[in-house]
Amino acid sequence: MYRKTYVEINLDTLKQNVKEITNYYNDYKYYIGVLKADAYGYGSYIAKTLIQNGINFLATSSIEESLEVRKEVDTPILCLEPVNPKYIDICIANNISITLSNYDNYLKLKDKNIENLKIHLKIDTGMNRLGFQDKNQIKEVYENLKNNIEGIYTHFATTGINDKKYDNQVEKFLELTSLIDLNKIKMVHLGRSATMVNHKKLPFANGVRIGILMYGIKPTPIVYHGIKGTLRKIKRNYIAKKLQISETTQQCDLDIKPAFNLISEVIEIKSVKKGNSIGYGMSYKADKDINIAVIPVGYADGIDLRNTGRYILINNDKYKIVGSINSGMITVEVDNKVKINDKAIIIGNNIKEIANYIKTTPYVVTSSVNPNLPRVYVENNKIVKIVE
Repeated sequence: MYRKTYVEINLDTLKQNVKEITNYYNDYKYYIGVLKADAYGYGSYIAKTLIQNGINFLATSSIEESLEVRKEVDTPILCLEPVNPKYIDICIANNISITLSNYDNYLKLKDKNIENLKIHLKIDTGMNRLGFQDKNQIKEVYENLKNNIEGIYTHFATTGINDKKYDNQVEKFLELTSLIDLNKIKMVHLGRSATMVNHKKLPFANGVRIGILMYGIKPTPIVYHGIKGTLRKIKRNYIAKKLQISETTQQCDLDIKPAFNLISEVIEIKSVKKGNSIGYGMSYKADKDINIAVIPVGYADGIDLRNTGRYILINNDKYKIVGSINSGMITVEVDNKVKINDKAIIIGNNIKEIANYIKTTPYVVTSSVNPNLPRVYVENNKIVKIVE
């Protein structure tokens, strides 16, 4: 690493997160760790840590991602995106289960040797993105491919706390699968992190896909403070009763935290006089004499212009990004305590706060970090792997 800008992944924190989740929500048989988008920026190297601590199935976005994860573990992997039938030999050879989500791909599979192919049927219950929508087609596919069908699943569009959409999707799933026997399918997985926390386990489901919880981000609880909070609670309870929303909970007592840190260092410090401007467009003007630290990280690394004005940590103190962010540098207003070569944490335990600031999700914050930046994996306070 010639430029000391890298992502540090704490494997001990990931271990704790997975153990906490699987011990607390202990009534599932299959805990499917979602490693989409290069494990949301964490990198496929974490797969082994997840498997060793409670995850027993994995899911990726594409064959390419599946093959990267396969280098790390022998655990079964589900490719969540539909796979072109001409690539099924690759999936069979590498124990990659495929998602079958439409009738056309089913017809193409009928002409191929799929004896050892594992299939998960995707059911569209309301997302209107991927999945079968006709129960007669589902019955036909099930009856003709039952020896290959390893699982069946859908995806929820909302958490179902303040709307009826979750309940409607559950009902739709049961309707669309009413002509087949779910009890004869090895894996039935509908839930994701948020729905696992907010709803009781569905009696016919034995698997859950875990993403954001595994990465240390809890759902944001709705807190009812003061008179306005009381009124919001009354309104929420009224809506729940009116719409007959099933019982939900917003309580999440898990002891989890992010294991992702984007780290860099101060490479230069400048004194800027009152009235002078900083960066492209000279849009930021100093209203007093200030010191500016330059840090080699920018939008090419995943820190886009929306991050201007938010805080980072240098030596555990908060400092604001000022001026313009360019492709490889940011400028930060600092005090006299900051020196050249001081460590700067650009993304840390504040992932949720960053997401709120730039109006996106925690997934986007970490998965947007350039995958070409080195990933440094730490366990027991020691570096165990550097992936460059």
